[in-house]
Amino acid sequence: MEEHSKKMIAPVVITAILVLYLLGFSITALVVTPLFWVWIFFGLIPLILAGVMVAVCVQRIKEIRSGEEDDLSQY
Repeated sequence: MEEHSKKMIAPVVITAILVLYLLGFSITALVVTPLFWVWIFFGLIPLILAGVMVAVCVQRIKEIRSGEEDDLSQY
């Protein structure tokens, strides 16, 4: 396995777990909640957070591939 591939496993796994959790939470809120505004709060916000998680994971993978694993060492 390539050196960079090993470093990408943890961010991808954590992202997948959190996205599945947020999707489950959103679906549960849709099924349980009859009011639309409550679903907006408890259903739509987790979906937005899941999208942000995926975007952050993609950005982290790009950083790892470019060799910027430890950004804090630059400061």
